[in-house]
Amino acid sequence: MKILITGYKGFIGSNLFKKLSERHEVAGFDWGDDFPEISGYDWVIHLGAISATTEKNIERIMIHNYDFSVELYQTCALYGVNLQYASSAQVYGLGTNFKEDAPPDPRSPYAWSKYLFDRYVEQDSIDNMIVQGFRYFNVYGPGDENKGNQSSPFTKFRKQKEELGYIEVFAPAGKYKRDFIHVNDVIDYHIKFFNVEESGIWNIGTGETRSFLDIAEEIGGEVREIPVPDNIRPFYQEWTCADMTKTQATMKRWISG
Repeated sequence: MKILITGYKGFIGSNLFKKLSERHEVAGFDWGDDFPEISGYDWVIHLGAISATTEKNIERIMIHNYDFSVELYQTCALYGVNLQYASSAQVYGLGTNFKEDAPPDPRSPYAWSKYLFDRYVEQDSIDNMIVQGFRYFNVYGPGDENKGNQSSPFTKFRKQKEELGYIEVFAPAGKYKRDFIHVNDVIDYHIKFFNVEESGIWNIGTGETRSFLDIAEEIGGEVREIPVPDNIRPFYQEWTCADMTKTQATMKRWISG
């Protein structure tokens, strides 16, 4: 197959690019390049975005994450090229219902940009292409360190231990729990969904949670509690756990016979 990946230099994109290149003809697009030529591709995998939940420049977020996504979607529709794109569990906000049809509760400009594109895709009706949106939960793995302050606790805590001699966990310790999924498992979902002849939105997680404290204790060393910073407190999710019912049913229907 011939595949185009946007955001191919990023954390998930670079890992996906490397894996797919083993079997397919893969090209990459990065922000700042001329708009990509879409005609002739079998799939476009759209991962490029401003992923920082702390980004406050709404105009910048909308241009990168929404406007470009809509243009890319429309171009794929023009040429009948299938599209996979990255959504986010941030769409669910501070709630505890993590089903794909749960009421959205975006709390940051980043989350809003993801929700608005989900909504745009769901309200459009295209018959000549497959469109698959994936709501990633907390992804970690090789290359995660390049995300800086947005890196996973696995990376951030190891760096703190090396540089500070201790690990900082938001208080109260043990309260904050997330659904962490390895980047290789995310890639596996992308590949398997090539065989899914359906459009829709699916959760990409494990359906299980781990606390930040558990990860810190696994790394080892002194753990210190710190308050949640004021700049992220309004949208910081205490608990996330992907409801994998729809994803598992889809996999069984198309992948497992």
